[in-house]
Amino acid sequence: MGDLVISADFGTSGVKVGVVDESLTLLARTTETYPMHLAPGGIAEQAPDDLWQGFVRAVRRLAEELPDLQTRVNVIVFSSQLCGVICADESGAALRPCLTWLDKRAAETGQSLVGGFPTVAGYGAFKLARWLRIANGAPAKNGMDPTAKILWVMQNEADVFARTRWLLDVKDWLIHRATGVFTTSSESANLTWLMDTRKGREGWSETLSRMTGIGLDKMPEIVDGEAVVDRLSARAADELGLRADTVVLGGTSDVTAAALGSGEVEDGALHVSAATSLWIAGFMPGRVLNVASSYATISSSLSYRPLLVASQENAGSAMEWAVRMSGGKTEGEALAGAFDDMGTPQADDPYFLPWLAGERVPVDNEAVRGAFHGLALHHDARAIRRAAVEGVALNLRWAYDKVSRERGVLTNRPLRMVGGVAANAAFAQTVADALDREVHVGGARHAGVLGAATLAASYQGWAQNAFEAAARLRHQTTATYTPNPQRVDALAHRNARLEKIRRHVVRSYQ
Repeated sequence: MGDLVISADFGTSGVKVGVVDESLTLLARTTETYPMHLAPGGIAEQAPDDLWQGFVRAVRRLAEELPDLQTRVNVIVFSSQLCGVICADESGAALRPCLTWLDKRAAETGQSLVGGFPTVAGYGAFKLARWLRIANGAPAKNGMDPTAKILWVMQNEADVFARTRWLLDVKDWLIHRATGVFTTSSESANLTWLMDTRKGREGWSETLSRMTGIGLDKMPEIVDGEAVVDRLSARAADELGLRADTVVLGGTSDVTAAALGSGEVEDGALHVSAATSLWIAGFMPGRVLNVASSYATISSSLSYRPLLVASQENAGSAMEWAVRMSGGKTEGEALAGAFDDMGTPQADDPYFLPWLAGERVPVDNEAVRGAFHGLALHHDARAIRRAAVEGVALNLRWAYDKVSRERGVLTNRPLRMVGGVAANAAFAQTVADALDREVHVGGARHAGVLGAATLAASYQGWAQNAFEAAARLRHQTTATYTPNPQRVDALAHRNARLEKIRRHVVRSYQ
């Protein structure tokens, strides 16, 4: 057996690939980008083979850095973005580009799917009750969940759907491309809203299949993230330059990988992942559902353990936009240098609502849009940037105040933060001040890679399971941010004012 693991975290714009050893140290890492096709009407597509070729390039590059990679790598683990739909034929060939999580063309289809009489918040009451009972949630009205996308293909590309043998998420297709086997993980299955997530009943639901009109015959087997799917096919091994006996595991989603990479694996221990978007997440002892604030647990790929996820649409994306609009430049996903010179916060700084692409938590409204409030003639580029950092941090507080009230959530410990934007010192300090919590940042930019690698710990003999291995990552802190009492008080005062502004703006879009 080899002593190394290749871990790949497939995001929206690129794949991060790392070589990890028994101590969960990244011996080498690289990132390869791939294109996204955006078009009017909410279209956001990617060619599945572009993602695979990005992975191939990354592994070949890592082999140049580690010449003995071929003989030492024993396992490959994938994690990826969720809510993609890839229509594949019997052989696994993609019949059309992937409808990514960003694709909103199925909004009208989604509204029709969930609607009905009597209506509750846009949902048919009887449909909603059934979904909540069985799946602990329901498809989003904005059409971004796979359910609406699948129906859109059925209705608008009937010839493609007729030739479709498998409906796959991004990771599922990549695992097939590597092994020839068709599988999925429970997170992907959960978010099709065709899965029963009740304890002891986990699996595809015939009831939800009948309700949506989507047959389960096109759905792959749900496997655990730590399970061995198969070994590399001869074709994939040749492309990657690896041994054909290299094992490929069931893998996981980006949210579960980030949770493992944060090291926070106790029940109720929350972490924040801040990148293009932002989410608060943490493992819980049972299912959680907060309809009013639009968050819930999903079924994670590790023994169906519930993972609470409260996702916000805009974080790094909104901060980067504000920097560009104020004439600045950003470097990398950590926005390096963008906020080094913001000047001193002022009492009359403008307020910023970072809803540039709608919002999910704690208000699910894809139509709501961002705003600056209180702009004056004397406000300059530095004031705009201060507002952007503060606005994203206080938007996080808006959601965190809701989530932290859930029964069993641990609030008496430092908050772990991962994700590329977490590596930005100005933002991390502002979060500490906004939440009045000590913030610890670990392997911010590669938490997903490290987290996914823990799935191989049991197979490799590094630990009994992924959770035991991931717990070690909690102690790998690279930066600590302590709340500044003066800024804590100032941000608390500004947050109280912002709450009133926020209510009025949200109401204007309802």
